[in-house]
Amino acid sequence: MDRQLAGIDHLIIGVRDLEAARARYARLGFNSTPRGRHVGWGTANHCIMFEHDYLELLGIVDPSQFTNELDRFLAERGEGLLGIVVASRDAARTREAWVEAGAAPREVKALARLLESEDGPIELRFANVLLPMASTGGLNLFACQHLTPEPMRKPAWLLHPNGARAIRSCTVAVDRPRPVVLGLERVFGAAAITNTDQVTAVHTGNGVILVAPPEDAELLHPLVRLPEGAPGPRLVALNLIVDDPDRTAAFLRLQGVPFQQAPNGDVLVAPGEAHGVALELVTG
Repeated sequence: MDRQLAGIDHLIIGVRDLEAARARYARLGFNSTPRGRHVGWGTANHCIMFEHDYLELLGIVDPSQFTNELDRFLAERGEGLLGIVVASRDAARTREAWVEAGAAPREVKALARLLESEDGPIELRFANVLLPMASTGGLNLFACQHLTPEPMRKPAWLLHPNGARAIRSCTVAVDRPRPVVLGLERVFGAAAITNTDQVTAVHTGNGVILVAPPEDAELLHPLVRLPEGAPGPRLVALNLIVDDPDRTAAFLRLQGVPFQQAPNGDVLVAPGEAHGVALELVTG
């Protein structure tokens, strides 16, 4: 059955101080949207928009309200990538296909956030399909159908001084990759899975999810250092496509941001400079 999926929609980065994170990512060369407050929740975000996907900087603005366990994530793991959201063209049909695949999805759930604008709040609405952690080997992943896509992407929000324009991949480090890989097979189908030695590539249709043991994740991403005995899967690295890595390097140098440049030109930014994310700015 057609899962009605269109690849990675966005990646969520959990942060302790939302406005500080927005400022830090601006220093890295990313424009972001005005703040969006989740209706009925204690969380808000700034989003870094690309043409077909985006990054969500997610923080707590009212700890007395529901935080969807962001507080727990920050307490146990610290800042960094906390989840993968895949794009659904039809949330109800995605759920039906996931039921058929044995993924045990929850019912379609409505969510909204109010995007602050000069003309007053704009309501953005979504239909989400959540998956239990048992279905994904412990990986935080769900599907999202955008019901109000038009206000989400103003042309100015898509232009980033560092030249970033799309998500290429994210990497999951986990001691026992097989449960995660089986979960992703349920999500995307067997045809999306490619195994190479100890690393599995999941081709989502828009962006790749890499699943690797910790030692292989550290080989793939030179600036990643994983704690010993870290429980469960961890999203540890993010690759973004940029127009010109040399231009990106020049911008970061101007901003005084420490980075490394690989022999092939890729620009590597350490997690300490990007709120827990090993950020790699690469050619397409």
